[in-house]
Amino acid sequence: MARRYQSPTDTRLLCGVDEAGRGPLAGSVFAAAVVLDASRARINNLQDSKLLSEADRDKLAGRIRERALAWAVASASVEEIDTLNILGASLLAMRRAIEALSVKPDEVCVDGLHVPRGVEGPCRAIVKGDRLVAAISAASILAKVARDAEMTALDARYPGYGFAQHKGYATPEHLAALRERGPSEIHRRSFEPVWALLQAELPF
Repeated sequence: MARRYQSPTDTRLLCGVDEAGRGPLAGSVFAAAVVLDASRARINNLQDSKLLSEADRDKLAGRIRERALAWAVASASVEEIDTLNILGASLLAMRRAIEALSVKPDEVCVDGLHVPRGVEGPCRAIVKGDRLVAAISAASILAKVARDAEMTALDARYPGYGFAQHKGYATPEHLAALRERGPSEIHRRSFEPVWALLQAELPF
């Protein structure tokens, strides 16, 4: 599959944007925006964060933060997810990440089918962009690393659910803990498995 890197002679500031955490039952959704520096050494092995091991993601995240011209990570809370729905919250986190950049990009490329509202300048969605555009791959890595770090930290505040292991995804272990303990404060009440448990607890 062909990949798009900026040429060192390309002076446009291209911003790649991606999110992490749309599928889990718990925790915030994160997004990152990255403007790679075409004049610096290429960061090898950038690709969709889901195709990388945790160790490789952590290593690449360090290189991205060191070598990118600009980068930012933002999130949308569980409350915002339950209010807006997960797509709306993901796009909100993306817009926050773009607005937090220290430079204004000439173009924004977002992974997927949708773009956040209110972004200044050209903004387009690219299906499978995290596998096609290096800056989007970099954003997917930063978003994933940031979200995983938060879920690991939350494991200490909400023990017994296994957040450090499954990061909030609907694994059999997570679902079993949900049934045993009930939803925590950081579970997404609009997501079906959590909503169903809450309905079951309602008095008749």
